[in-house]
Amino acid sequence: MDQMLAERIFAASGRKKPSLVLKNARVVNVFTSELEDGDIAIEGGFIVGIGSYEGETEVDLGGKVVCPGLIDGHIHLESSMLSPEEFAKTVIPHGTLAVITDPHEIANVAGTEGIQFMMERSRNLDLDVYFMLPSCVPAAKLDESGAVLTADDLAPFYSEKRVLGLAELMDFHGTIQADPGIVEKITSTAEHGRMIDGHGPFLSGKELNAYITAGVRSDHECSCMEEAVEKMKRGQWVMIREGTAARNLKALLPLFQEPYYHRCMLVTDDRHPGELYRLGHMDYIVRRAIKLGADPVRAVIMASYHAARYFRLDHAGAIAPGYQANLIVVSDLAEFEVSKVYRKGILIAEDGKLVENYATGTKEDKRIPDKVGNSFRLKEIVPEDFVIKEDGDTIRVLCLTPGELTTKEMLVPWTEKQKEDPKALAAMDIVKMAVIERHKNTGHIGLGFLSGYGLKRGAVATSIAHDSHNLIIAGTNDRDMALAGNTVRLNRGGIAVVADGEVLGALALPIAGLMSTESARWVDERLEELKTQAKQLGTGTEIDPFMTLAFASLPVIPMLRLNTCGLIDVQKQEVVESIFFSISKNTFNK
Repeated sequence: MDQMLAERIFAASGRKKPSLVLKNARVVNVFTSELEDGDIAIEGGFIVGIGSYEGETEVDLGGKVVCPGLIDGHIHLESSMLSPEEFAKTVIPHGTLAVITDPHEIANVAGTEGIQFMMERSRNLDLDVYFMLPSCVPAAKLDESGAVLTADDLAPFYSEKRVLGLAELMDFHGTIQADPGIVEKITSTAEHGRMIDGHGPFLSGKELNAYITAGVRSDHECSCMEEAVEKMKRGQWVMIREGTAARNLKALLPLFQEPYYHRCMLVTDDRHPGELYRLGHMDYIVRRAIKLGADPVRAVIMASYHAARYFRLDHAGAIAPGYQANLIVVSDLAEFEVSKVYRKGILIAEDGKLVENYATGTKEDKRIPDKVGNSFRLKEIVPEDFVIKEDGDTIRVLCLTPGELTTKEMLVPWTEKQKEDPKALAAMDIVKMAVIERHKNTGHIGLGFLSGYGLKRGAVATSIAHDSHNLIIAGTNDRDMALAGNTVRLNRGGIAVVADGEVLGALALPIAGLMSTESARWVDERLEELKTQAKQLGTGTEIDPFMTLAFASLPVIPMLRLNTCGLIDVQKQEVVESIFFSISKNTFNK
């Protein structure tokens, strides 16, 4: 007989006192979308009853609200710039007790060794870390990453219980065309009884039908209600994203209403350490949704139970008998400030801090594999690398969209003055942009022009360049661009801000060029210093200068991107010219 189960049954029925009872609680009931008054009985790490109980240990909550532990249904842990241990330490006090991560950032750098590194370093944390396997490494055919992962490369990972399925199918063009490699990954996932997440911005009509026919059951790229409702009507779950670079919550707020909220969950996708440390994680999204007018109980349900339900985490996301006692306490549901965090019935955080003498960490080997720790294989960069040799009278400019990941195209006359004087372009809010291959030292460099970034002098460089994470540089002159790039190269990855031949600031990210070994607070302080320096050089106040730049090379989100292959028309999946001869002056968009 399972004695632990028997003890839980005895405690639930009243034949023995539960080991812990949270008295006088107001419980968020995720099944009926209401608040329920009662005691919460806990035995052996599980909830065994809601009602009237006496426990061996009792904690009087005095009418405070108890919610299920929060669950982020889609995140890339690497984008926090923190190691898995530091990420856990940062988000647990904010009430996050489970995440579903897609390690495609580190997989693009280090392949299966990168995935294995993330899995090992996230074992035995007091944060449940589940994985969706990267589906597109590289993200698209017109990209150049540090690895290429096939269905055969991914299949062995399905033996791990924490692997829930195949992560966002970013190559939606290939999926719709039934690309053999993608079909093999889809088939392998189905054979292992796992699920498939989606990434299909603006997909509609028959193309959307084809994408969903492939088995794609969710999407986190919806930026308007029309898109979200169409995808929901075709059977997809909608992940409402509110991260650092992409903020879709406000536009999708009507999804918190009937009949839509039953098929929605809240996710971050990518969130920088400063926002995690100072503003919060999933609790921040719930708080913001409530302030925008969302029903508080529904917001909690969408931040917990719906992710558990979608990902088939049968013991998570609810406060009911048989569910794991992962709970958070808030004094006021409307304000949603987390005061206590329980994992398996043990208090692990209180008033925004981990409990005294508490340590979350892994017992696994802390050494960093060479392919992960020494991922920068790139010769010294020189100013001549940024000379654009193509000729023409028109430049095609990649234009950023504030608050969104999408971009636009702008055609601008290319005059002799602009060729000779970089300040002439900067005055038009246009800077030069370069993406340099850094994994295998191929020497490939994509060159182009960027607008909406705001830089007036100097250069910014980062090895966080989604999703292949080559070295991306934006600058007003070639000399500063070379210095910024070499600073990142010598640090084995990271961020650098340069002006007038001087390094103003740098942050080293030696774990795959993506993550620091330092604490969230330390990384936050360095990032804030760098942001201040970048903004002093002119980068816009409405954008995160590094997260925004990082997405400028991702060739799966419309309309234009720049990577080592060159300037990419995402819809056509073709390389287009950055400089060309125009047919007519009427082609210019001003």
